Amino acid sequence: MSVPVDVLRMHLRYTTWASARIVAAAASLTSEELTRDFKSADRHVLGTLAHVYAADRAWFGRIQGAPPTVFLDPEVDIRLTVLQQEWPALLARWQAWVDALHDSSGSASYYDLQGNPHTTPLWQIVLHVVNHATHHRGQAAAMMRALGHVPPPLDLIRYYREVSR
Repeated sequence: MSVPVDVLRMHLRYTTWASARIVAAAASLTSEELTRDFKSADRHVLGTLAHVYAADRAWFGRIQGAPPTVFLDPEVDIRLTVLQQEWPALLARWQAWVDALHDSSGSASYYDLQGNPHTTPLWQIVLHVVNHATHHRGQAAAMMRALGHVPPPLDLIRYYREVSR
């Protein structure tokens, strides 16, 4: 099985759009709100979004054959400026990669964070990256709501409607 490359391109554009929207919303929070501990896996809005950025980076490294040696460096990665500058640049590299892709039936071989070897079809990696980001952007949006803010709409259908205009 494979997925048409155009579908992968569209979904990576969606994740870029949605990530930019949630980072812009996060930028309106105070530093206390950004780092309020919600007792979740990534603790706070900033940590949750940094986790998505780090995962996007790790998966991109895997498809390039050069995964990062450190998944997430709290001293470097958990910063709003990283999310505002480095994440869009990374997503642009993802987009350039998928724009050059002619066939999604290839695969990537890599080691997971526990050192286990895997070989995964490229289309599954792309859809996982998009789905993973959607899940955690939803968590960050819920945290923003709990802080009394209204997060931006991030639904895939909303993206489809905006790009069809």
